[in-house]
Formats: sequence, structure tokens, C-alpha cells
Amino acid sequence: MEHNRQTSHTRRAVLGAGIAAAGSGLLAACSGGTGRSGQGPAAGAAAVAFVSPNGTEVAAAEARRGSGPVRRYTVTATQTKVELGAGRSFRSWAYADRLPGDEIRVTAGDTLAVTLINNLPQSTTLHWHGIALRNDMDGAPYVTQQPVKPGASFAYEFVVPYPGTYWFHPHSGMQLDRGLYAPLIVDDPKEPLSYDREWVVLLDDWVDGVDGSTPDDVLAELRGGRGGGMDHGMDHGGSTGGHAAAAPSPSKTGRSGPSRRLRGSRSKLLGGEAGDVAYPYYLINGRTSDDPVQFSARPGDRIRLRIINAGGDTAFRVALGGHKLTITHTDGFPVRHTTTDALLLAMGERYDVVFTAGDGVFPLTALAEGKNASAMAVLRTGSGTAPGPSVRPAELDRRLVTPNRLVPDESVALPRRKPDRTVRLKLTGGMERWDWAFDRKPFTLDQRHEVRTGERVRMDFINTTSMWHPIHLHGHTYAMTGVNAVGARKDTAAVLPNRKLTIEFDADNPGLWMLHCHNLYHSESGMMTLLGYRS
Repeated sequence: MEHNRQTSHTRRAVLGAGIAAAGSGLLAACSGGTGRSGQGPAAGAAAVAFVSPNGTEVAAAEARRGSGPVRRYTVTATQTKVELGAGRSFRSWAYADRLPGDEIRVTAGDTLAVTLINNLPQSTTLHWHGIALRNDMDGAPYVTQQPVKPGASFAYEFVVPYPGTYWFHPHSGMQLDRGLYAPLIVDDPKEPLSYDREWVVLLDDWVDGVDGSTPDDVLAELRGGRGGGMDHGMDHGGSTGGHAAAAPSPSKTGRSGPSRRLRGSRSKLLGGEAGDVAYPYYLINGRTSDDPVQFSARPGDRIRLRIINAGGDTAFRVALGGHKLTITHTDGFPVRHTTTDALLLAMGERYDVVFTAGDGVFPLTALAEGKNASAMAVLRTGSGTAPGPSVRPAELDRRLVTPNRLVPDESVALPRRKPDRTVRLKLTGGMERWDWAFDRKPFTLDQRHEVRTGERVRMDFINTTSMWHPIHLHGHTYAMTGVNAVGARKDTAAVLPNRKLTIEFDADNPGLWMLHCHNLYHSESGMMTLLGYRS
């Protein structure tokens, strides 16, 4: 995909005005009491001041990152027709009429300047998933900035400190589950890996525009099922093309169309229920498995894949037929090289892998975990017949390395240190009442989980629900921890049902940061909260 390094646009917003509004009393970023866990004011407690997204502490942290060459891009969010292959096209929203959106590529240390032009009928923002950036550029509406209204534009500008595989998407309502996502690749100026070719692989689950469905309709249907039991006997998968087998029925929003509620999805890897939504299609780089993307190489080529799960409700199990994969990075940060047959990516997670290409034609399959459907791309290095869309490489059922078994590269390992603060959050809610939350408190803008600059923070996520949840922290990477080790650096990791995830991070990026489940249907129903740096 070509780079679009435009230097200006006639509809460019005045950056300072938007940031000033975002840091004002509207966001309540600098007031309100909190207990040690940050859940609102304690009785009789004095007011606690928090760092504002455009405060002096944020500017000082950005200055310490330095300032590299400015790389300019323009991203236009627009209504358009998207082609999914095999003659299928649907009206949706995308970046510059492309699915996925055009790749943005910079080098670590560069200053990234992106003008977002909003041609959508709704307000939107850009969130830079996984980047430890300045807080007022994080793209969380009403938290770090005002939403960008239809017909308006906004200028993001920030230093990109670390190399790795990242991506960007909206943080506004259900927009991510349309076609609004694209890769952000940050090259390492001292790249230690040696390879001949590199490809970015974006995984997605697709519902928008199919038989009149929209993600908002799907959310309304799920939330409208309060109090009703779920029939676990129905199978909504389609093993050949990724089509859900849901029969047409009146939707909960009053529109005529198929139900998208997924029933009976099961996965041992995910600890039980696999997901909530029966998607009609699953995609790799915007294409269905019966009309797949094809990657060409020569036998013996050393190839790097940067794999991103951009889905809304689907974990993908990924394998390349006839090959083993060597994991080199997860969520942008290097790990001790580890060989695996398959990967499991939660929504928002990324893996970098390398492999040596064999001779022939091979399926790169992304199984929609627990949903009896898959996406596929094709690696072609020689002659032969392309695999069929329902192919299931044997590697999918062989060795699968999970992130808790990865060891961070020494260059990025979090030093051992006694935590200064522990924050414990319970994941609560269920599919019947659709009341997803942290500590049974659905998200409100006045929530604060207090930390201080310089602290080592430990967080315990205790999953009391019957669903798995991928937990994403903005503006930081954390270390997954075990009893005796500080593990791989991540920004998104899954908590299985009735399990606990413990992470640690250094509070070195002041501001007000979102913390949420990256299942879009769970986060938009209340499983979000805020981490606030005390001023």
C-alpha cells in the first residue's frame, strides 16, 4: 500500500483549540476524589488532582522522547463500497475507500503527523493502538479529546518511541466493527532480524451491510436480550465460507433481518464460550477465503509476517500449512525466539513471526476460534492448485504457544521491582443481562484508578464471568507476570473465565488512560474504566 505523505489539507483543524477543549472541565480530568483503587470519591475524602491530557506533565514526558523527522499522512474516514471478494460488495465505512486502510509506516523516533478528515455521518477519532504516545493524542473521545465532528478534521502529532507492529482505529461507539482499521508499522533503525520479504496480515470479522445488518443493530439485539436464556444447541458456523447459519428473523431494533446472536460457540482454548456474534464473513486483508489474498515468494525465502487481529468479537487461531512459525515479537515488543505451529490472537493482539518458505502452494488459515468458520490467504512459491476455502491445516491442532509461555528479549524485559501499588479489578457481568463491567460499575467518565508517576503498578484482573475478555491498556505496555517471573511485554492479553491475569508496568506516561475489554460489544456495554495519574 502506498504512503500518503501530504503536508497539509485545506480542512485542517487548529490543533491547539481541540486539545484545549479536551483538557477542560468537560473531561473532568483534574478533579474528583478517589480511594486507592480509584473508584470515585471516598466518604469525606479531599479532592484529588489528576494530570490533564494536555497538562505540563504530558508535555514534559513528550519532550523527553525527543523529536525526530516529521512524517506526514492524511487519513480520510468516509462512507464507501467495500469489496470482500467473489463479487461481494457492501456499503460501509473505511479509510480512503480501502479495506484495510492504507498502511502508515515510520521509524522509531520519528514524529508522526496525521490529519484525520471526517467524512462520516458521525463524530469519530483515531486511537493509536499500542503506542506509548502523549496523552492528548490518544484518540479517546471526551477523555483525551473532543470527538471530531462530521465535516471537520483534526491534526494528530506525536513522537513514536518504540519499533513494532501496531494499528489504528476509531474509539467511537461501534465504528471499529465496520471497515475503519489500518496498520501502523514502526521500523527499528537497528533491525536485528534478517528476512527477504515482509507482509502485514490483518484479521477481521465482518457483518456491516450484510442483509441490512450494522454493528449497532447487533449490539442492540444483544443488549435487548436481557433476562432471556440462551439456546446453546444452535450452530451458527459455516465451515466452508465463513457464513453464519442464522435464519432471518425480526431484529431487536425492529428492522427485518437475520439474528446475529451466536449460540453454542465453545472453545477449550478460550475456556468455554467463544463469542457473542455470528458473523457472516471472516477476512484476511479484506478478502474472504473463497477469493483470497495471494502472497508470492520464492522457495527458501525468509519471510516476516506481522499479524494483527482487528476483529470485534473473534479470536483467531492462525497456522500456515506445511510450515512452523518462529515468534519474534508480541504486541510490538521482541521475545526470545520461540517455535510454534499455531498462534491464538485475541482482538487487538499482534504477533510477528518468521519462517522459511517451502516449495508449493500453502494455506495461511485464520480459524475463527469456536465459531466453526475461517479466513484464509494463500502463499504461492511454485506451481500447484490453490487450497480450497475449507482447508484446515494440521498445524492448527499441533503446538500452540500462548503469551504466558513467552520470555521477553533482554532489551525490553521489565526489571524486577517490588510494586508500589496494586489495583484489583473484577470482571463482572453476563450474556443474559448483558451488564459487562469492572466491579459491577459500568463505565462513566468520572472513574479514576489512581497511580503516580514513577510507581511500579501491579494490576490483578479477576474474571468472575463465564466469558473470556482481552484486556487492553492505552499508552503503556505491561509485563505479564507469573509466580516467579516478569514475562513478555504486552498491551492486550486475554483473561479466561474464572481465572486471574496479573500484570505489572512502570507508570512513566502521565495522563488519563482508557483500560477496557477489547471485545467491542463488551466495552460498549460498560467494560471500560480509566487510569489516572495523580498530579
